[in-house]
Amino acid sequence: MPPVARLLNLAADFTRHNDSLDTLDHTAPEPGTFTRSAERLAQQTNAVITAVAEMQLFAHADLTAALVRLKQIAYLADAASRHEVVASRVLTAFAPEAVVGSAARIAAHMRRRRSGHAPEPDDRLDAVRQTALHEIALGHIVTTSSQGRAYVHSAGARVLIGTLRSLEKNGLAERVPESAPPAYVGGGCQDRVRLSTAGAIALATVIGMPPATRDPGPTPAPAAATKTAPRSR
Repeated sequence: MPPVARLLNLAADFTRHNDSLDTLDHTAPEPGTFTRSAERLAQQTNAVITAVAEMQLFAHADLTAALVRLKQIAYLADAASRHEVVASRVLTAFAPEAVVGSAARIAAHMRRRRSGHAPEPDDRLDAVRQTALHEIALGHIVTTSSQGRAYVHSAGARVLIGTLRSLEKNGLAERVPESAPPAYVGGGCQDRVRLSTAGAIALATVIGMPPATRDPGPTPAPAAATKTAPRSR
């Protein structure tokens, strides 16, 4: 799997880790579960950093910033494995957003340098789907149901239930039942929406590209000038 897609999967793993910590009151994990999870996340982050370095991309401030941010996330995940739950959760709180942000910077750098590593944009992703997949990658999307109706809740850009169902139908996203924390004290767990492996690979082809500027289509022809009859005096 390409490194950018691996980063998107890593962000999903951080979201799953954080969700697990946030739903402790609803589950009974085995001792050491979260310690091992944080250790694995640190190892995964370092592995992706190595994979990016092995591409031997041209040096650039954006690439350097992305790799430094990922190294910080690896250090924080490693530290989280040695703290109790509350402190551990604080250390990984913003990891999904940081990892996705680094993925976007690396992908944009590859396109800017016309790197042979940059894939062709997935033609299934219009602006609406691209935005939805990006919000899912950030760990912003959960769903709930009430009286037979499904609802999408987002911490960022709005995502419609129809868009989510379309992504699920195409195998780009999936829901994990009752894996996200409740919306309010005493409420039931929500369903976390995650990228599938195919969704991560698809988003990796367009992440870092402004949705509105992809495939703009032909430029409309200028309107024909209209002649105005001379006004009588």
